[in-house]
Amino acid sequence: MKSRHLFALTALGFAFSTAVAAAPHTLINCIGNSPGQFSPAITNDANDFNASSQQVYNSLLAFKSGSTEIEPALAERWEISDDGLSYTFHLRRGVKFHNNQTFSPTRDFNADDVLFSFNRQADKNHPFHTVSNGTYFYFNWMALPKILKSVEKIDDYTVKIHLNKAYSPFLKIVAMDFLSIYSQEYADKMLAAGKPETIDKIPIGTGPFVFQTYQLDQAIRYTANADYWKGRADLDRLIFSITPDATARYAKLQTGACDVIDFPNIADIEEMKNNPKVRLYAKEGLNLAYIGINLRKAPLENVKVRQALNYATDKQSIINVVYQGGSGVAATNPFPPGVLGYNDNIQDYPFDLEKAKQLLVEAGYGGGFETEIWVQPVVRPSNPNPRRTAEILQADWAKIGIKAKLVTHEWADFNKRTREGEFYTGTYGWTSRNGDPDNFLAPLLGCENVGGTNYAGWCNSEFEALLQQAAATADENQRTALYQQALVIAKEQAPLIPLAHSVNYVPTGTRVQNFQQSPFGYTAFYGVSVAD
Repeated sequence: MKSRHLFALTALGFAFSTAVAAAPHTLINCIGNSPGQFSPAITNDANDFNASSQQVYNSLLAFKSGSTEIEPALAERWEISDDGLSYTFHLRRGVKFHNNQTFSPTRDFNADDVLFSFNRQADKNHPFHTVSNGTYFYFNWMALPKILKSVEKIDDYTVKIHLNKAYSPFLKIVAMDFLSIYSQEYADKMLAAGKPETIDKIPIGTGPFVFQTYQLDQAIRYTANADYWKGRADLDRLIFSITPDATARYAKLQTGACDVIDFPNIADIEEMKNNPKVRLYAKEGLNLAYIGINLRKAPLENVKVRQALNYATDKQSIINVVYQGGSGVAATNPFPPGVLGYNDNIQDYPFDLEKAKQLLVEAGYGGGFETEIWVQPVVRPSNPNPRRTAEILQADWAKIGIKAKLVTHEWADFNKRTREGEFYTGTYGWTSRNGDPDNFLAPLLGCENVGGTNYAGWCNSEFEALLQQAAATADENQRTALYQQALVIAKEQAPLIPLAHSVNYVPTGTRVQNFQQSPFGYTAFYGVSVAD
């Protein structure tokens, strides 16, 4: 969700232009949208994570570069109790927080910073819980209010986290961006100054790059953290140049005004593959483009109507037109192959208009009905053209008597109205931020997320029991079997229509070296260098 309350930050007194020519040790990343937040705890947007946690912060654990495997970060090692209810993290010593003209740390990172970062989100009485509107999307979406019992400081460099129930994906959750570690000392100083929201606007972390300035809708500037615990970055300077038009981003990449660009036009991909000025990175995304169906709107509560919509959706046409063949594959399960628990035995609904009409007759809607298709107003990693997707759906559904009006809203309003259950059907997407099946199924279809990311409002007791059992099971074979059973139920009940899993593309200039593409769609620049 985007917030436009951020003001232009010139806190460190820098004046700069986004038209900086590419120079040795400076990398310019051209992005399509301004960040809504610089605070990973209170956002849910990949663009915001790229601008904050991926550059400025660290978490206790991290995902290995280009992988979904976890590795130590601010925690050097950890132990799990036999009952799976306690996790003891041994913290890295000698880690320095950033400083700026507003704040200079007097101590290194320690357990107090971990407690602050977790308890700000968990404890409604924490002095920072309501700061910056206090909306902790991922903390709630990951069901941590029910899973997390307490965070205990054993000593300055040992933290013990207690859970209310065993939860096998917990370590992957700890590595996610929303649990980035903030400086309690910085927070305390800003609170005493009467400006607590500063910690969310001018980020201070322990990461490889130090935030310098943000000029609204123009650029964000960072410099290398000379004291970074993993070693200083190869880049001296990092600039995020905000360039909304994809065609303009590509043109700037070719002239060298951009070193990396996001969200290329799918129509340009084939040309990029053969352009000697471009290196094109491609990775199958951990994502799902889907059609959300609101079971609280008649006649969508009827399972036969939902099944009819599945039969009347020509996924291959959408793949051919929207993803232009090679940039996506049709989705059968709510998560892509390769994720634990994927069920190869599930047969997808074929495109069968006669079967769809028959089901509508059985449901009592042989004459069809009127509904709406809500259209995402922005391009997302999972869907390069939501508008065209909706237009194809509209034409397909009209063939079985369903007259669907296309509706759109400004992005923040679109998300808010969707969560409030105002939509009927719509184009939506999800990208996993940790690669675990629970990070798809619980947010999209779990009972605990009805009113949140479970837009369907679908709560099936048998499905939910399988999800809960799988999440509490450490054995991967047992987890696989449980998820596969759950997916059979979801397919038959059809609370959403899985459309596609997209390929994520990152075009870079040829002077960019050692770039590692993230499976989560992020662009982290530690380890990247630029040739002279």
